[in-house]
Amino acid sequence: MVQDTCEKKNGYFHIILNYKDVNGNRRTKSVSTGLPIKGNKKRAEAMLLKTRKEFNPETAMSDKNALFADFLKKWLQDAINRVDADTYALYAYDTKTFIIPYFKDTAIKVSEMKPRDIESYYQYEKTENGASNSTVLQYHKAIKEAMQYAVELELIQDNPAVKVNPTSDEVQILFTDFLLEWLKMMKNSVEMTTYAAYAVCIKSRIIPYFEEFKLKLKDVTPKHIQDYYQYELNEKGLSPNTVIHRHANIRKALQHAFKIGLINFNPADRIERPKKGKFVGSIYDASELETLFAVVKSKRIELAVILAAFYGLRRSEIVGLKWNAIDFKRKTLTIKHTVTEVTLDGKITTIAKDRTKTKSSYRTLPLVVPFEELLHRLKAEQELNRKICGKAYCKDYPDYIYVNEIGERIKPNYITQLFAIVLKNNNLKKIRFHDLRHSCASLLYANGVSLKEIQEWLGHSDISTTSNIYTHLDFSSKVASANAIIGVYPS
Repeated sequence: MVQDTCEKKNGYFHIILNYKDVNGNRRTKSVSTGLPIKGNKKRAEAMLLKTRKEFNPETAMSDKNALFADFLKKWLQDAINRVDADTYALYAYDTKTFIIPYFKDTAIKVSEMKPRDIESYYQYEKTENGASNSTVLQYHKAIKEAMQYAVELELIQDNPAVKVNPTSDEVQILFTDFLLEWLKMMKNSVEMTTYAAYAVCIKSRIIPYFEEFKLKLKDVTPKHIQDYYQYELNEKGLSPNTVIHRHANIRKALQHAFKIGLINFNPADRIERPKKGKFVGSIYDASELETLFAVVKSKRIELAVILAAFYGLRRSEIVGLKWNAIDFKRKTLTIKHTVTEVTLDGKITTIAKDRTKTKSSYRTLPLVVPFEELLHRLKAEQELNRKICGKAYCKDYPDYIYVNEIGERIKPNYITQLFAIVLKNNNLKKIRFHDLRHSCASLLYANGVSLKEIQEWLGHSDISTTSNIYTHLDFSSKVASANAIIGVYPS
């Protein structure tokens, strides 16, 4: 039940609603009518009746999850009754033309707005659009009024805009806080797998190092970043390639800060990156692969080993292989669906998508006889297991090839773990599961297959990737080169 009154406050009528929320807690909601007390009693009472009729306690708190850009639209609708016509016209123009477009891209919720978010916007307007202090003050009035309305609606407790000096060029945000804000923005801009990689790197690696220094964003220098890289290399023993990945994250974040005017230059552009190490992976040669194939015969890991070692498929492509990707008439299999696992906020999340890692990863390969026979056997086993298990058989993954006895899709991490156990139990040389893909490529190269053909077989987007990883694995071409010039060697 909703109880309501119309009270006088600061010279205006305010509607006060008392109600219980969805959890049974008593709440009070204050809504300004925008009507001066003098001569507006009947209009205020009419607004009270309308508000009581339209008010829904179940959704009263839901606006906390609204994006700030969407909240601004709602505020503009209600501001018609809160301010005079000229002020409203100015608010509406500034908000719709400048403020909403900026915050729409940031995807910040109204309940999560911080002074630094507003501060960042003002710096952006000054740097990108050349806004004067008087113009920014104009924007500030609109934002402050909107945030005050959010306070009245109990969406936030305090107005963050009152803590911001719109004419100041000082940016007080900490470097670590900015990284978190940038990460939040990237969540809606990149693939979930990419975001998960960013999140682990920034939250677990970069921020723990920098947070003790309490560095403001504007105070970060190339030396701070360079010292961090040296710490990771010398103290933590990380490889140069791993540090280069950290550098990519830091540089991308700081580039955004530079773009929106929070810093005058990107300090990450002025450091010496570690020299990238040459990839040297452990691989299996032809005889070792033959032994491995014999060991995994008729075991659950067999499908994964065949697809990785012969076809060079990635783990996500193996788990994502569906029956509709197999054309038994044309004798082809098409890589077009992937399944990956990522860690988000400490939880493992499985992501299935009808897209490959890159456009080049979408590829069609020939269906060889031994693999075709394996597929027919797996198909028959699935049908038998479905009959045996009956209602207990999992019906969530009927299209997938790689499922267990009760129809559950095999998890990517399970393949990695089981492969390591198989090698250990059979006293085979220890390699990573992904090294089977490298083994496939090196055997192709050693048998005269061109780099371009290997690139297409593996689904690399750039031939330089193929060249950088695999050309050092073959020695026979160097022997041929030596024999070609031996004739001129002095006797």
